Amino acid sequence: MAHEYEALLRDLYTAFNARDVDAVLGALHPDVDWPNAFEGGRVVGHAAVRDYWRRQFTQIDPRVEPRRFADAGDGRVAVAVHQLVRALDGSVLADREVTHVYSFRDGLIARMDVSDSPA
Repeated sequence: MAHEYEALLRDLYTAFNARDVDAVLGALHPDVDWPNAFEGGRVVGHAAVRDYWRRQFTQIDPRVEPRRFADAGDGRVAVAVHQLVRALDGSVLADREVTHVYSFRDGLIARMDVSDSPA
């Protein structure tokens, strides 16, 4: 399962790091359920995800680089990512590895969860 979605997910991270929100949204199901890791809670749907990222990018500069892909069971894919978050002045706020776990529907990302546990 992980191999099937690896190219889609790599493209997603590249687009996110380039701040190409429209390209990222193109990989997300219209009713996507996405974690609001910055403010807390979750957001649902393209408009809510777009608004969340717009707010986030005005306050911090996050970068995520995929390291490893693994089958997480039940059709989900776990991606170990290196996450580097900087304040807008360039100071480092977080530099760590986290795991993103993706669920899919109709070939698109339907849900993403974040875990501090390794993939």
